[in-house]
Amino acid sequence: MPKETLDTLWEYCTMKKRAVPCPMAWNKLYGMLMVMHQKSFEKWEKPSPPLILASWHYSTPIQKQRRFKEHLHWADSKGLLNEVGAFLRSLPEEKWCHFGKL
Repeated sequence: MPKETLDTLWEYCTMKKRAVPCPMAWNKLYGMLMVMHQKSFEKWEKPSPPLILASWHYSTPIQKQRRFKEHLHWADSKGLLNEVGAFLRSLPEEKWCHFGKL
């Protein structure tokens, strides 16, 4: 499997009008990022939390997508895109929220 890049992953994540993973999947992704953060001996800044739960109802689809993209940038900066990409690419289509349905 070729190495994941931010561009290839973002292209995949925005195909078929995908905006963000559905809240439970996004929370799982965030949990993965936090586990990876905690396993590090470096003092990494944590990524901002996903816009789920109460934030879901008070944020626009574009705000959600921007936050999701921040998570991908964070993963990229830590060398974690392969793990994150494998998770996101394994999600069935019904685990994605799409523009027009958010």
